Amino acid sequence: MSPMLLLVAYGTALIVFSLAGGALTQRVVMTHTRTQLAMSLVSGLMLGVAFFHLLPHAVLTLGIDHGLTTVMSWTMLGLIVMLLMLRMLHFHQPEFPTEAQASCDHDQEHDHAHTHSLATDESPKPIVPPGVSWKGVLTGLTFHTFIDGIALGAALLSASHGHEQQLVGFGVFLAILLHKPLDAMSIVGLMKASDTTASAQSKANLLFAFVCPLGAVLFYFYAAHLGTSAEVVIASALAFSAGAFVCIALSDLLPEVQFHSHDRVKLTAVFLLGILLAYGMANSTPDHTHTLPTALSSGR
Repeated sequence: MSPMLLLVAYGTALIVFSLAGGALTQRVVMTHTRTQLAMSLVSGLMLGVAFFHLLPHAVLTLGIDHGLTTVMSWTMLGLIVMLLMLRMLHFHQPEFPTEAQASCDHDQEHDHAHTHSLATDESPKPIVPPGVSWKGVLTGLTFHTFIDGIALGAALLSASHGHEQQLVGFGVFLAILLHKPLDAMSIVGLMKASDTTASAQSKANLLFAFVCPLGAVLFYFYAAHLGTSAEVVIASALAFSAGAFVCIALSDLLPEVQFHSHDRVKLTAVFLLGILLAYGMANSTPDHTHTLPTALSSGR
């Protein structure tokens, strides 16, 4: 399948999953345990994609002799930018505002499994967590999902042709796909708790669903027409995205998970599963496993 067809297929799937996440806010019960399991899986997958997909291909694109410093610089920049966005807007932890959640403190004394329902018809009026604004969450997640789109577009352009390219793009796509519904649910849930209209919630959900594919398309066509300078831009985008992925996983998702002492074995197992999944995709073909050493030894 050509990169263009993959871009269309991935973009369509991301739109559908994002829209579904926002639309199901009033219909699906996201329990505390289910949310933590989803966050653990996404954390591991994002870390695996960053280290096994994005960074190696960024280095391969520029070559080890002249590109390593550039790749590491852009990786650090991506991490710093995302960290500043997280600290200013507090947007990435899935916020499902209910009275039940407000009473569930991040305390090591909670050794029992929480089964609080995060969205039920019988629940009292949802409570927005202190210091959290739906406008800030929407702004931050929009910026974050646009970076996701750039990462997807860069991944599809990072290899020449064939199965290896599809795996690189699929790894990034899967990491984005799994956490996009949670992001959409966070936005719509907070808007609902803030007494916004149903029409406003639908419009925000629709606009958010198209941001990631838009970022992928814009970057893809921009970099595809750069000619000889495309390699630097693609490698920089891959490295920047890797830094952003690492920051999201380590500074936001995993700390939220580790605050809960219950289900440690289950959460850890799912986290490792995400890493193994990314590793398996990166090493699923014999040709791919030998690409990095060959390229590094030749300075390419």
